[in-house]
Amino acid sequence: MLLKLSGEALQGEQSSGIDESAIKEISRQVKRVTDQGTSVAIVVGGGNIFRGAKAAEMGMDRASADYAGMLATIINALVLQDALERAGVETRTQSALEVSAVAEPYIRRRAIRHMEKGRVVIFASGTGNPYMTTDTAAALRAVEIGAEVLLMAKNRVDGIYDSDPRRNPKARRLESLTHEEAMRLKPEVMDATAFALCLQNKIPIVVFDIRAKDSIERAVSGEPIGSRVRS
Repeated sequence: MLLKLSGEALQGEQSSGIDESAIKEISRQVKRVTDQGTSVAIVVGGGNIFRGAKAAEMGMDRASADYAGMLATIINALVLQDALERAGVETRTQSALEVSAVAEPYIRRRAIRHMEKGRVVIFASGTGNPYMTTDTAAALRAVEIGAEVLLMAKNRVDGIYDSDPRRNPKARRLESLTHEEAMRLKPEVMDATAFALCLQNKIPIVVFDIRAKDSIERAVSGEPIGSRVRS
């Protein structure tokens, strides 16, 4: 599987930064999943530290803002790698930007080999290109490594709704829908490019709230949680 962790998923109950208890809980669940024989790769966002799109709205050059956001994902990846290894999970971080002192370069075949050896691989820096979200990076890496499912772990978002629940109190959460239906709804949980990549390659998606009890384990085991998008 490929697990996409938004930056907000790492900040827990804090307004920003990294919450130690949230990182420990994610690491605990990833260990349990890997112990059960599931190969795991992770893509991390950086919104808890720096959000490129928001900085661009404030006047910063968009490409520079996006590169700064990629650096934030590297920080998150290194913190998560340390937490996973302290939990007993052998981990490798690969970065789409060259930061040889702290991470391997992203090499698809090497990433797959790590996973074949039972290691968790964390992909940092998104795709390495500005104007591309880490959601798109997650969908792309899922395709490249042959993932059977893409898990979108959100913070305070428990799935996809038929309308905006912030504006419509009667909005209904959709437990199951197709990629085409999701693209028509244009939910904010994932960008259209990522949905399109998953549609083209028939990769199912599970969108769920990371704060729900044992959420990652439940999503992997197929238990009802969040919203499931299938082809």
